[in-house]
Amino acid sequence: MKEEKRRKKSKRHVAENEQLVHETEPKKKKQNLERTKKVEEEGAEELTTEERRTLERKLKKERKKEEKKLMREAGIAVKKEEPKKPSGAELALEYLTSWSKKPKEWKFQKTRQTWLLLHMYDKEKVPDEYFSILLDYLEGLKGSARDVTMQKAEALMKEYDNSDTEDPGLLEKCERIRKVLQLLS
Repeated sequence: MKEEKRRKKSKRHVAENEQLVHETEPKKKKQNLERTKKVEEEGAEELTTEERRTLERKLKKERKKEEKKLMREAGIAVKKEEPKKPSGAELALEYLTSWSKKPKEWKFQKTRQTWLLLHMYDKEKVPDEYFSILLDYLEGLKGSARDVTMQKAEALMKEYDNSDTEDPGLLEKCERIRKVLQLLS
């Protein structure tokens, strides 16, 4: 008999705490009371801590659903706030900085290297301050990555030599290509 009273008391305590925390409308008070009654009727034995946690999670989930529904009914858009993930450019430049400043903590990442090799001639994606670090990084480039980078640089150089445009952006790109070719030759 005492255990049953204690069990009911703990269930009520959990339900009351939830009710106090999330009471925003009279409608919700009624819903919370109904939920509490359901919980009391369902279980005849004492709740373990795991069961209590599960019950709390379930109630929280139901509460969130109801809140979203009320928001939709009121015409308020529900916004999902997702944490901003760093872009490929940010990750690649961070990778390069890590390589130069913390060589013991640095770890090779093929995707970051590939991004850098694809965009190294673009001044907007790889600013000058990072390009000098990138040149140092390219010195250690080995294998097919080195060969392919050389071939692409030579092909780009021939392409730009044959073009007649005097675009300043193109001239900066050519200068970067020359530096890469000199380094890798």
